[in-house]
Amino acid sequence: MGIKDMIEGKKEWRAHVARVKALPREYQIVYKEIQKYFFKVGPVELSEGTGLLSGILDLFEEGASLGKGVLEVTGTDVAAFCDDLIKDSKTYADIYQEATKATKKATD
Repeated sequence: MGIKDMIEGKKEWRAHVARVKALPREYQIVYKEIQKYFFKVGPVELSEGTGLLSGILDLFEEGASLGKGVLEVTGTDVAAFCDDLIKDSKTYADIYQEATKATKKATD
């Protein structure tokens, strides 16, 4: 990754954060919790830009513009909402488990 790519990525992230800050407070709170959840669970595609998070932000902006409460958009179980979004995504935990299994097989 070159310096231009890093600068562009930083600009994109700042624009993304500005969009989050423009959301109603309840949406900001839930968005930040979703973001923390994804960073903890570690879907691999998060390291490839803000695609997943931008999609959630788009959904939240639309919900807010329609006057919906955030839980009307996500449902009352926000963790289940998150899990459903990444159910087909590879996570860093998956990669770790695969590596552990491969190492165990090699040593058996």
